[in-house]
Parts: sequence; structure tokens; C-alpha cells
Amino acid sequence: MLSTADALATLLSAASPIAGTESAPTLEALNRVLSADVISPLDVPPMNTSSMDGFAVSTADLTHGNRRLPVSQRIPAGHAPSPLEANTAARIFTGATVPPGADAIVMQEQTETTGDEVTILHSPKPGEWVTAQGADIRSGSIILPAGTRLTPQALGLAASVGCAELKVRRRVKVAVFFTGDELTVPGEPLKPGAIYNSNRFTLRGLLENLGCEVTDYGIVPDKLDATRVTLREAAQAHDLILTCGGVSVGEEDHVKPAVEAEGRLSMWQIAMKPGKPLAFGAVRRTPLQADAAASGETFFIGLPGNPVSSFVTFLLFVRPFVLRLAGVQTVAPRALSLRADFTQNKADRRNEFLRARVNPAGGLDLFPNQSSAVLTSTVWGDGLIDNPPNHTISAGETVRFIPFSELLN
Repeated sequence: MLSTADALATLLSAASPIAGTESAPTLEALNRVLSADVISPLDVPPMNTSSMDGFAVSTADLTHGNRRLPVSQRIPAGHAPSPLEANTAARIFTGATVPPGADAIVMQEQTETTGDEVTILHSPKPGEWVTAQGADIRSGSIILPAGTRLTPQALGLAASVGCAELKVRRRVKVAVFFTGDELTVPGEPLKPGAIYNSNRFTLRGLLENLGCEVTDYGIVPDKLDATRVTLREAAQAHDLILTCGGVSVGEEDHVKPAVEAEGRLSMWQIAMKPGKPLAFGAVRRTPLQADAAASGETFFIGLPGNPVSSFVTFLLFVRPFVLRLAGVQTVAPRALSLRADFTQNKADRRNEFLRARVNPAGGLDLFPNQSSAVLTSTVWGDGLIDNPPNHTISAGETVRFIPFSELLN
């Protein structure tokens, strides 16, 4: 069995950014990955602006002791001001352009207004409450490097320099299917011995959350021929084939031999709990068309069938693999060091990933049932404790905790 670190290294060493780029409207580019740097064509803000509602003044005018000044103009945001006349003040509002000749803003709470005049009750310093031109972004600077996965705030940053479209990599195309004659689609009655296919909903949601273009082949019968046919079809127009179930060594587990017949497998057991059976390889593309994309191979990852096992192995292995295909370089989730408020006396020889959540005291509580069949733990928990092999946990000990917020984005 491979360690989790070696397994992930093997996956990532095989993953290179997919070919193909396109332009996407900035409003529709959430979770897309930039294929080129975003370079600002302007300063932000593009002029000196006021950070407060108040009065724009020249500090030099106030050094002569004149505190009662006529108000020479009114400057709302979005309006171009006139140069400030000597020994006057300009009424100004938050976000408005500071007029030439003014070098400070006195907020309105530090003034008294009588008619068309204002009395300044404060001695401002040059630059006070003025946001300087280019204070946020300088023209010509890279504000978002290629390989950035676009968050809502990244979209806002791109919009702040006037980008209506962004150059992005095309979406990763993933084909999914599920094996198991016991699986039933929600909405249909359960037959004796059957279960509802929860993995389909979990994995599709995870893939769509990563911005993938997903083709769902549904439930494939537990037959070798049927599995091979689906693999061949799925390989034609996808970057990755993801399956759930059938990657163990039982007589009804046909995914492993099917992939070996249609391509290759480079690993399929990992020393982790949950999720020991995991397959990685590739399926040959049949050259049915002149398009070069029809030749070569499509990556294959086969997840275990138990719902928690498939969920955890997706987060730890499929997520970083897909992100690397999409062009993201930094794919490791950030972990926290938190206190365990529980004791676990039984160690496992494998690397355990325990479902836990943060309690009001800032420590971690453990879900009482860590079975790979208990999907409730993934909803109850805030993340995973990465517990090394052969390691017991004592209350008060500091453990490595990976929040779901790091693994679901």
C-alpha cells in the first residue's frame, strides 16, 4: 500500500494543465482559472479621493490662523471638481475627487457651518483623510497572476480595473459513473437489498463546485463488458473519468480489470482510513475522429464505494488533481493546529482522517461513529483530523485539523 503522501505525489506528478483557453465575462468567471496575468491599465483609485464626508482644504491656508472659510464649491462623488480657490474650503463627500490645491480633508464632525461659510475646528495634517491616487493598485502592476482560481473578491478586483472579460483555461471535463447492482436512484422505490445512490449527488456536487464540466453516465451494471463500453465512450471527450465502487478485488468488482483492459492502472491501494481502495490510471482514447484530442489517454480515478470513503478520497486526491489539471499550482489545503477535547486510545496502522468539529471552547470534538458508511459525520463535522499511522490521541493534545472550508473550495 502507498502512503497518502506518496499517492498524492504520484497523482500530481502526472497532472499538467489542460490545453485550451477562452475568454469569459468577468461576471461569469467565478471559480475559473486564469490563463494569463491580469495587468492593471490604470491606478486605483485613478485620482486622489476623499475618505470622509467633510471639507477639502489647503493646510497652508490654515497655518495663518484663518479658521473661518467660505465654501467655494460642492463636490459629490462622480463629479470633476474645480481647483480649490485660495483661502476657501470645498464641501466634499466620501469617494469624491479631491480638488487640485487641497491636500487634506476635515471631517464634518470637526467643523461648524454657518450659511456659505465653514469654521474649521481641527488642524489637519497634509494627506489626512485623503486616499492617494494609486494607493490600492498601480498602473502596469500584476493584480492577479495566471493560475489564480477566481474567487468573488478576485472578480471584484478585476472589475475595479475595468476588466469586462478575463482570459481563462477551459473547464476540466469529467465523466462520472457508478457501479453496483444494489444502487437505486432517489425517487424510485427501494427493492430488497438495495440502497439509494448518495455518492452520485455528493461527487457531482463536489465536481461542479470545482467548476468542472460534468457528464454523468449514471449507474453502470456490475458487468465487465458494460464497464468497458462505458470507459471507452467516456474516454473520447473528457480529461478525467471518475468512478465510484468496483475498485476492490471482489468477484463483482469489475472496474479494476476493465481499466486494465482499456488502459492502465498505476496504483490502487492507499494506507488510509477511510478509503483504502483507490485506483489511478488512464483509459486509451479510440481515434474515431481527426481531432487530435481524440488520441492519447484520459485519466482515470476510481473511488471506493462507501460514502465517507469516496467523500474523503475525493477531497484529498481528486480535488488537488482536478485543480492541477485546471492550471492551479497551489493545491494543498491549509491545516490548523487545534486541541483535541477527546481521547482515542485505539491506533490504526493506517493514516486516519477523523471527522471532527470545533466546539465553543475552540477545541475539537470527535464524531462518535467513524465508520466509512456513516455519511452523517461529514455533515456534522467541520473538517478532518489528519492522524498519523499508529498514533493514539489524548485529550489536550494538539492535532492537525483540515477544515472542510479548505477542502470544498
